[in-house]
Amino acid sequence: MSDFNDWNKKIIAEFRANEGKVGGRFEGADLLLLHTEGAKSGLPRINPVMTMADGDRYVVIASKGGAPSHPDWYYNLVANSEVGVEVGTEQFQAKATVAEEPERTALYEKMAARYSFFADYARNTKRVIPVIILTRQPN
Repeated sequence: MSDFNDWNKKIIAEFRANEGKVGGRFEGADLLLLHTEGAKSGLPRINPVMTMADGDRYVVIASKGGAPSHPDWYYNLVANSEVGVEVGTEQFQAKATVAEEPERTALYEKMAARYSFFADYARNTKRVIPVIILTRQPN
């Protein structure tokens, strides 16, 4: 198992043990656990991602720290937009939608105003970093 997967597992465990709160570099940040299905493998995947509420929706950024490629979870939700979400102690199903312009830029700027490193990520990559909107689905 990779160091990154081990790191994610620790964050997921801490998130669940502390009602959605974690320490370390994410202390004080709003996180959610994003459940996707592997685009190639079909296996369940869980990724902790920073989020921002936008009315009754949640917004996540597929930044991958400003890397030249999108994160794997982005490709998973593009292949299957029905995702699971954990926020705090709540779990629900959501529809993931890739934001289109001009909404993508407006939401990205809101997130960057809250967490300045997102502005750095955008400056340090040539790709347009996707913004994902998670909309709760009825039970």
